[in-house]
Amino acid sequence: MTQTYKVDRLAAFSDGNEGGNPAGVVVCDELPTTETMQRIAAEVGYSETVFAAPQGDGWRVRYFAPVGEVAFCGHATIALGAQLARRFGNRTFQLSLNHADITVQGRISNGSATATLTSPPTYSHPADHAVLSDALALFSLSPDDLLDTLKPAIANAGNDHLILTLRDRATLAAMDYDLEEGAAFMAANSFTTVSLLFVETPNRFHSRNAFASGGVLEDPATGAAAAALAGYLRDLDWPHGGHIDIIQGEDIGARSLLRADITATPGEGIKVSGAVRTL
Repeated sequence: MTQTYKVDRLAAFSDGNEGGNPAGVVVCDELPTTETMQRIAAEVGYSETVFAAPQGDGWRVRYFAPVGEVAFCGHATIALGAQLARRFGNRTFQLSLNHADITVQGRISNGSATATLTSPPTYSHPADHAVLSDALALFSLSPDDLLDTLKPAIANAGNDHLILTLRDRATLAAMDYDLEEGAAFMAANSFTTVSLLFVETPNRFHSRNAFASGGVLEDPATGAAAAALAGYLRDLDWPHGGHIDIIQGEDIGARSLLRADITATPGEGIKVSGAVRTL
């Protein structure tokens, strides 16, 4: 008999009772086979579905997009933290990923759910000319569209994200690209997303994240990219004041709110927080 798995559907980094990025959450006694997890993720159809099973004093966790496995997914981790808190109480949960060990703290208060993840270690480096040239062509941008004070970079907090910062909000709102071309570009460079940003203040950003690598044109909220961006800003000695707030998904009708707290220790994991609502 084929085993069935309960999929909880939650939106992470929500703005009150609206917005956020939907994630499937499967909490089970033992992880399904890789093929089963991939099938479930494709059936759910969200940008990611997270699977978690007890392992020692913590949880073994894997993430799947509709078209393949993802090393780390921030919004699904936030959704998982909220779901674990609902089942086991408010606490910090130890998570073992494919290539890193992280934590997520889940909290339920007066019926509302929030969670805070601590990302894998961070690092960043400038984007080379060829990658930048291909990225600008993909999004129909020119070098003049980019902000001089925050150079294009590849930032990692569990997986690679290309960061492009734009001079004005209108250019960000007009973001568009071909999904198949974007998927090929991201696969060739091992990018999980391309993060396009507008800087409102030194610690308030507007973001749009192209996620063609997962078969999705755009992610409404991307915790992994938020952590990677925060790590990059720390590497630059950017005047973030210890945290950044990110507004994402606004241009696609799914306004999402992410908070990243930044320690002074180079490379240390970033704490990313947000609210969670049930779908």
